[in-house]
Amino acid sequence: MRIIDPLKLAASLGGCYLAAAIGSLFTTPNIPTWYATLSRPDFAPPDWVFGPVWTALYTMMGISAYLVWREGLADPGVRAAMGVFVLQLAFNVSWSAAFFGLRSPLAGLAVIIILWGLIALNIQRFRGISRTAGALLIPYLLWVSFAAVLNFEIWRLN
Repeated sequence: MRIIDPLKLAASLGGCYLAAAIGSLFTTPNIPTWYATLSRPDFAPPDWVFGPVWTALYTMMGISAYLVWREGLADPGVRAAMGVFVLQLAFNVSWSAAFFGLRSPLAGLAVIIILWGLIALNIQRFRGISRTAGALLIPYLLWVSFAAVLNFEIWRLN
């Protein structure tokens, strides 16, 4: 059993929570105003569901990144996998900026399609280094799949 490196784990989680905080700067002020006025499909979850789900997902993402990072950045495969991770995290924040910040479901849809592909690639890259790290990202891919359908329906209805 490997010893946990608390600094790498904290940095991995902290990076994900930082992305969440940046995304929330676009999201939070627009939920009671703009988002509340949109027509949404019947399968749209209540607003309170998103916070706990995203908190769990960002936590799993951070642990996943840690499991790969601890293998060492000297390994080119680890560096490449972590590069994909950082890129998908940037697109995660970009979705909030596009959908909520720009108040554009169409822009959000364009970003979330790219995000989905990056998450799938991230799972593949992480899985080659740590099966657990790859598996921890599967709920994220599933949620973003659902979010993409929801985003499409909101665009279609509005």
